[in-house]
Amino acid sequence: MSVLDDERAAGQQRGPAAGGASWARDLAMGVRFAAGGGREGWVRTILTAVGVGLGVMLLLGAASVPHIMEGRQQRSDARNPIGVGTHPPSAHSLVLAPVETTFRGDPVRGVLLRADGPGSSVPPGVSALPRPGEMVVSPALRDLLASPEGRLLRERLPFKIAGTIGDPGLVGPGELTYYAGHASLTAGDSAYRATGFGASGTASAMGPELTLLVIVACVVLLMPVAVFIATAVRFGGERRDRRLAALRLVGADVPTTRRTAAGEALFGAVCGLLVGGVLFLAVRQLIGAVTLWDVNAFPFDVTPDPALAALVVSAVPVVAVLVTLFALRGVAIEPLGVVRGGTHRRRRLWWRLPLPLAGAALLWFFGKPRADGAVVHTEVIAGGAVLFLVGITVLLPWLVEVVVGRLRGGPVPWQLATRRLRLSSSGAARAVSGVTVAVTGAIALQLFFAAVQSDFMKVTGQDADRAQLEVALPGKDIATARKMIGEFRATRGVRGVLATVHGSAGRPGPLRAGEDFVPSTEVTVGDCATLRELAHTGECRDGDVFIVRDAGRTVDDGYLAKTARPGARVLLNRDAATDRAPARPQLWTIPKASRVVPSRRDPTGQEGFGIFATPGALDTTALADPVARAMVRIDPGVPDAVEYARNTAARIDPATDVLALQNLTRDKQFASVRTGLLVASTATLALIAVSMQVSTLEQLRERRRLLSVLVAFGARRRTLAWSVLWQTAVPVALGLFLSVTAGVGLGVVLLRMAGKSGIAWSVIWPPVAAGGVLVVAVTLLTLPSLWRMMRPDGLRTE
Repeated sequence: MSVLDDERAAGQQRGPAAGGASWARDLAMGVRFAAGGGREGWVRTILTAVGVGLGVMLLLGAASVPHIMEGRQQRSDARNPIGVGTHPPSAHSLVLAPVETTFRGDPVRGVLLRADGPGSSVPPGVSALPRPGEMVVSPALRDLLASPEGRLLRERLPFKIAGTIGDPGLVGPGELTYYAGHASLTAGDSAYRATGFGASGTASAMGPELTLLVIVACVVLLMPVAVFIATAVRFGGERRDRRLAALRLVGADVPTTRRTAAGEALFGAVCGLLVGGVLFLAVRQLIGAVTLWDVNAFPFDVTPDPALAALVVSAVPVVAVLVTLFALRGVAIEPLGVVRGGTHRRRRLWWRLPLPLAGAALLWFFGKPRADGAVVHTEVIAGGAVLFLVGITVLLPWLVEVVVGRLRGGPVPWQLATRRLRLSSSGAARAVSGVTVAVTGAIALQLFFAAVQSDFMKVTGQDADRAQLEVALPGKDIATARKMIGEFRATRGVRGVLATVHGSAGRPGPLRAGEDFVPSTEVTVGDCATLRELAHTGECRDGDVFIVRDAGRTVDDGYLAKTARPGARVLLNRDAATDRAPARPQLWTIPKASRVVPSRRDPTGQEGFGIFATPGALDTTALADPVARAMVRIDPGVPDAVEYARNTAARIDPATDVLALQNLTRDKQFASVRTGLLVASTATLALIAVSMQVSTLEQLRERRRLLSVLVAFGARRRTLAWSVLWQTAVPVALGLFLSVTAGVGLGVVLLRMAGKSGIAWSVIWPPVAAGGVLVVAVTLLTLPSLWRMMRPDGLRTE
């Protein structure tokens, strides 16, 4: 009979389990040992507290996400205008004109304001409306404009800074926004009248694919944290075993020693809670200065949900006790030493493999949305994902033991490493289990992303190769339109301008029988180079006129011919709002030599129709309410060419719309979920890196005396260093192999849940490479500590 079997038999003779008083006494004894165990006890407690504290800090951050999102939404709603309409001005109303721009990829939100009376409403965070020519800016925008990098943007905002927007008027501390006073702003075109601020926004419901993605992502991102907390409470296991043997020597039974060990872990976990709380409060104060993937938050927003915070505070000590008791289930504690597992028993696969299979089965059978697209059984989906990833963590020790048990021979460092792994494979597996879980989840999420992103991408029809910017300038006079065209052509970094002036032409005379409105058509005036981009004009000279048919057939040729036909007489300045002929009509006869040509899709993806004329054929001053439009070609070799073009547009008119042409657009919900996952995964990856560093240092500290003995007997330091590297590399390689296998399996299940098929193999390798690089970097950072631990003074003991 093995020593472990003797222990089990002895335990059966001791009668009923200990009561609550015994548990409390033994746990308290463990706490006293951890707190009063001298230098070694405190080192172990500090390492455990740091490890647990890092996990607690991230868990408290995750528990703050609901409050962060709620705060951002409330402040966004508080600045939305209310009472928008065509009502007459009042003492409390004001005219608004949103002006959006982008500076080096960062959005800049602006609003032009003009008060209708002395009691006009004020946006949140603003003490008083800015006067004409002045603006109030966010702190981030103020700092940017004051920096050398912000000089280009300063040219675009020709207003004097008169104040700063307070926190209630900002979504986040890094938001670039401003309110500017404008004396001549009138309701109409892009401006509107409102009576105040505070309209509640309505968020559209999230689709089933995104719901599934968010549920699984939360599990994937938080599981590595839970794994590391469970690993941290087991730091210093070998030294703890010697203390437990001493307890047995003075008469304590096995259950008492196990509960005492749980008390030591409990003390470290409670200290970890305190450390995590302190770290959370410290990082919380700095959170406003950090921007990840264009997202940041105010410190007061980072407040954990009370229920979730209570769950974290209560779960961490309980996990510490349960993990310790579970770890000691196969340990025989004797007065003269500790025997792990008695006679060596191989790890069994029969109870490990069903865990991921059961998790996959739950996702497979309960994760598919209903026919109406609703996601049901969200708790079952989360439970299935947890079960699957827990199964991966328990499979890894078995895999490491099976593989290293078959490794034989090789160089001396390799033999030292494999021998150490055979003696203590569980510790090596625990050290990389967090990376394994993180990479497994990352692979599954990347496969899911790659499969569903086409559902959230829309082909715009725009051609960003022919032009990169579209500029639209609403204006009442043609001189402004001509100025815009000239200034864009003279702008630095602009390679070409496709400039047109748009208006409308109607049939002269009153309504005819059966007509509800007078037929009209579009008028487009531009040079030959521009018209060739808008229609298949063929040969073109200044003075030519073309009748352009709509190739997309959205406008019938018969209706078009009522106004746009060679030799027809048209009215150029009919009032489009009232459809009345002006007092002084501007009539123009379309030349009989005009050619009828098909339209061509322009760089913005639109197809024009109607009358296309060159400047020599039609005087644009005759058009009513002309609109200048320019499609700008940017020289990619000129730095900040786009910014120069945006500055030109703002200099002409602050309300000028500048649109960047792009071939594809991404759904906003999908983009926000993707951004949130990137932020969370970055934080998780940082935690894993720091936690692995702490875990590796703890393992080296446990082996300090052994390393010193080997050096004293003549082992070369380089040999020992390589052995330590191999001890890390082998479990990492096995963990990444398991991650790829399990990640692809989980990804296939997720794809089935979303009704997708096909695996994008190219997205699998980046997470694997990131995990490998992370482990290698952490291992290299521990080499200085390794050199210090191989000194002869490591043989000293007390």
